[in-house]
Amino acid sequence: MSERVSWVPEGVDTGKPSAARLYDYLLGGGHNFAADRALAEKFLQAQPNARTIARLNRSFLRRAVLFMVDRGIRQFLDLGSGIPTVGNVHEIAQKADPESRVVYVDFEEVAVAHSRLILEHDPNATVIQEDMTKPGAVLQATRHSGLLDFSQPIGVLTAGVFHFVPPQADPNAIVATYRDAVPAGSYLAVSQFTQDLQPEEMAGVVEVMKKSQNPMYPRTKSEIEGLFDGFELVEPGIVPTPLWRPEGANTDDPDKAGIYAAVGRKV
Repeated sequence: MSERVSWVPEGVDTGKPSAARLYDYLLGGGHNFAADRALAEKFLQAQPNARTIARLNRSFLRRAVLFMVDRGIRQFLDLGSGIPTVGNVHEIAQKADPESRVVYVDFEEVAVAHSRLILEHDPNATVIQEDMTKPGAVLQATRHSGLLDFSQPIGVLTAGVFHFVPPQADPNAIVATYRDAVPAGSYLAVSQFTQDLQPEEMAGVVEVMKKSQNPMYPRTKSEIEGLFDGFELVEPGIVPTPLWRPEGANTDDPDKAGIYAAVGRKV
């Protein structure tokens, strides 16, 4: 039986698991349902390190945002932003500079509803409900929000989402549309699952996710490199998440990170 609680938007089928709520569960969040938790347990059977992978991905997002802030970026477009949890992009960026502006983009109803609640009193951040694989609609809605100035560099964030984009959707073309919409000096951050790390576990995860609303498509390092056409990769390039500009002592095993991460600058 589907769950129904006060914070669930009308029309949401809580009996169908979603990737956004699965990720919320792995990060220790409370905005998920029995169906999401059941899928997450299967995910954990296939990849026992999944909670650590989720944590490392979230940590990469934080470091990428701070890296961009250090290089003068004050506006961000967060694609596939998911359910708000500790350390959201606007919190990270606005702590560094209160004038930082953020547009979140997600299609999942619970993610959007919670983002709206959190951002209700923040004039410098908003959420739009659009599918990031339809960049024309996303960019139109973003411009309509009036929050981002497309004549100034923008940090485009895709943290842990492109592995849900199937090859037939042409992920390189999707990224290219966003790239062409932002000026030189803008940045792109990407993190996504790869079969290069722990291929057996990754194959198991792909099998589990086939039965969900969000099938998963891991990519090789060279395929991820293709997403950065028109961008200059910053050091250290495409690496497992804990190796991307770590802070302090780093004890996480990169071979078990599951996800590659990189940041590029539009030239």
